[in-house]
Amino acid sequence: MDQALAHGSARFITFEGGEGVGKSTQVARLLRRLEASGVDAVRTREPGGTPNAEAIRTFILQGRSEKWGAASEAVLFAAARLDHVTNFIGPHLDAGQWVICDRFQDSTRAYQGLTGGVDEQTIGSLEVLALDGRTPDLTLVLDMDPEAAFDRVNARMIEAELAETGDRFEREDLVWHHRLRENFLSIARNNPERCVVISADQSEDDMEETIWRIVSARFSDRIGPDNE
Repeated sequence: MDQALAHGSARFITFEGGEGVGKSTQVARLLRRLEASGVDAVRTREPGGTPNAEAIRTFILQGRSEKWGAASEAVLFAAARLDHVTNFIGPHLDAGQWVICDRFQDSTRAYQGLTGGVDEQTIGSLEVLALDGRTPDLTLVLDMDPEAAFDRVNARMIEAELAETGDRFEREDLVWHHRLRENFLSIARNNPERCVVISADQSEDDMEETIWRIVSARFSDRIGPDNE
């Protein structure tokens, strides 16, 4: 494939999972694989992706919204997502570009919904408002035992001299993170047509190959065998 995919063939892929499972690394690697295959793709993240959403991200991850409770945080995430979808994700998809996103609506369900106790009706209503019909074509759920993932997180925080200032979700205890892991696995079980669970307890190179096999098989009509 020598040229980018034509308008109308764009795909929306999201990465989900707990802290320290390697989502950001694999987002970057998948982007490179897609681009090497002639796919016009962009990467983004949540919360964030636009100036307004990034401001909300900073507010939340610094812990400034924690005292407001999970419901208020879900509203903040929805506001950030609405701006993100309206001003970044939607326009890129409409232009025929693939969008690869580090976290999306499943994180709100796992963090504020299932773990934080925000009811399904509230989460569902916020999704209708924020998504504007833009749902992922494929969600890759990176799964790893929280204790092993914590080793990665702590190493990263120490290296960056962030041991006392890492974001508030990284600072939650292991019991909370075990619940979070089960929440993501539950979401995947309930959405088998969209979600694929991938073991993150493997090398970055092996995980990249696993992800590429899944993506190229799922979208084989858009990523030809000559490009694998």
